[in-house]
Amino acid sequence: MQDFREFLTMSVEKTKIFKELKCSKNEGLILQELCKNYVNANPSVNTSSLLSTAFKNKNYEFLDYLQDVKNLIARGFIVQSSGFLKAINSNKIQNSKLSLLQNDLSLSEYFLEFLENKPRISLDKTEAYTDFLEYLKDEFTRIEFYEKLSFMKSNSYNIELKKEIANFEKYIKTRLKKSKFYNVLNAIFKEYALEKKEQIIFIALLKEEYTLSDENSSNRELNSLLSLISENELDLRQNKKFLDEGSKLIDNGLIEGDEFFSNFGQINKSFFISDDILQRIINVRGKQSAKIKLENAIKEQDIFELIEPSTDIKDVIMPENTQILLANILKQQDKKVLERLNSWGIKTNKNIEAKIIFYGPAGTGKTMSALSIAKSMKKAVLSFDCSKILSKWVGESEQNVRKIFDTYKHVCNSCKQSPILLLNEADQFLSTRISGGSGSDKMHNQMQNIFLEQIERFNGVLIATTNFLESFDSAFSRRFDYKIEFKKPEFKDRLKMWQKFLPKNVEFDEEFNLKTLANYELSGAQILMVIKNTALRAAVSKEGKFLMQDFLDSIRKELDSSFDKSKIVGF
Repeated sequence: MQDFREFLTMSVEKTKIFKELKCSKNEGLILQELCKNYVNANPSVNTSSLLSTAFKNKNYEFLDYLQDVKNLIARGFIVQSSGFLKAINSNKIQNSKLSLLQNDLSLSEYFLEFLENKPRISLDKTEAYTDFLEYLKDEFTRIEFYEKLSFMKSNSYNIELKKEIANFEKYIKTRLKKSKFYNVLNAIFKEYALEKKEQIIFIALLKEEYTLSDENSSNRELNSLLSLISENELDLRQNKKFLDEGSKLIDNGLIEGDEFFSNFGQINKSFFISDDILQRIINVRGKQSAKIKLENAIKEQDIFELIEPSTDIKDVIMPENTQILLANILKQQDKKVLERLNSWGIKTNKNIEAKIIFYGPAGTGKTMSALSIAKSMKKAVLSFDCSKILSKWVGESEQNVRKIFDTYKHVCNSCKQSPILLLNEADQFLSTRISGGSGSDKMHNQMQNIFLEQIERFNGVLIATTNFLESFDSAFSRRFDYKIEFKKPEFKDRLKMWQKFLPKNVEFDEEFNLKTLANYELSGAQILMVIKNTALRAAVSKEGKFLMQDFLDSIRKELDSSFDKSKIVGF
């Protein structure tokens, strides 16, 4: 506090604080007088009285210093209020200088922090963050910069502070690139496609949670949050869309808002990070250990393959009606949908439940779509290849069909997770029961009865894929909520697949024609295989060019190598 004592007692121009403030002498004298009043328990002083004391009162010469007051307000060093119960927004600077004479002035929180001589942020560190919490601390410091910026609009220090923020954000990015910890914050931003302004609002609210601020903290209020991302009043009004109903932050359940009456009788709104999202962030270490726990549980059982989905449902090319149907399934996760279903007694818990059959020719994207649904649900996948069950467990069908579901339940209970159960090539489970009297027929029928029983009791998300539905047993139809057909893609979808799968940085010959390629009735898996085979030819060629003739040769080879015209080995 030595510097502050000197500022109170010495000639203002000789003090260290004055030099750091980079303000005029008159501005320094005004601040000095306000500081003297502050330490003498007078935090708020009338403008007229303040200037009369700080400057000569002869012939009202103090009126010449009203511009200096406006400058200090603009820089966010002082704030003004007008009478009792009538606060003036610090971001609004009155155009009339004379109107300031009727206002009270006080030191801003920002200036008081400056007086405490808080050290400048060091940007010397270049190494990776050691963990998520160290990174989060810097993000909260970044929000403090934006809070300071919200005090200062359209002035020279505003420009200086923006540069400081830009340098600090660059500093964070540099250290993040070198870091290896799981960044749950970045994962949330990507998952919900939040833009920079939305991210700032979210981190500001997260800062309030971590600092255990009161639920009535002004930093949670609508205008305070908007001031962090707004340059002026017009900008503030336009940015309200980020906190309105229908915004990404509200609609996706990332934050919640509560309306309340302010001390001035006005309706205001405060915001909070939703409990589910907050727990996801706080328990980031638990999430990582849960993933490891799931992996270990799968290794012990040696029944399922654990798959971490990488593609979202939006990445899969499929007919529009199929997309709509899958989107409706995913809407079970929507907060409003869940509330309605629970109020109607249709659902009794928050977990999504669905038993789904994907049927259609091989290579049409059944398994890819199943994995994409899992990605959209933020779930892992336990995949079981049903084609192996007879060859592996012949003679033990009853107990081993149960084993699939018992093991799944054990994994879920031990890991406290509910991955999607994917039954690939479930044809033998789903086909019509056999009326013959042989031992193998009885075994097959018994196996299906057990499967029906387990499906009936299953809770969670189960997806079964099959290439055939002609022999589908009607008893299974009642057990599945959705039966979705995957047909071979039509021309427009094949064209999209070619466009998506083809490499972007390659050279094609003059004969290359995308529409000609799309005319061939190939599945998605076949198109991908043709591109890979053609790419190999181009890679070993002298020119490294993709030739139309190579595409056509690969297509014919792919069609001729099929077991038949409808059964293609694919993904």
